[in-house]
Amino acid sequence: MSFEIPDDCRYMDSHEWVRVDGETAHVGISDFAQDELGDVVFVELPSEGDDLTQGDSFGVVESIKAVSDLYAPVSGTVTEANEALFDEPELINDDPYGDGWLLTVELDDESELDDLLSPDQYREQIE
Repeated sequence: MSFEIPDDCRYMDSHEWVRVDGETAHVGISDFAQDELGDVVFVELPSEGDDLTQGDSFGVVESIKAVSDLYAPVSGTVTEANEALFDEPELINDDPYGDGWLLTVELDDESELDDLLSPDQYREQIE
């Protein structure tokens, strides 16, 4: 099976992605991760204004198969949580890089992106 791995994102070993636009970063879980989880039924996310530290857990995604912690790919302040997921968690399955995004974060340190996997490195990891 072939998974979508956008070239404009960086990835964590734990399958979170980050897409940077200026000083703002969108965060979500990868196509591979949503496929492994199965049907997502619940998401727990931090609130606007919460601080994230790279590598620390920031929430939970629950599927019919498993409960998985979510880890911050970057440090920063949460500027928005995707509230649509509270009513429609299946958006993560349907569109993990689009409507199924989890958070937007104001970046503390852009150099942290260097610690993440490139799209090619992530592809190698999940193959």
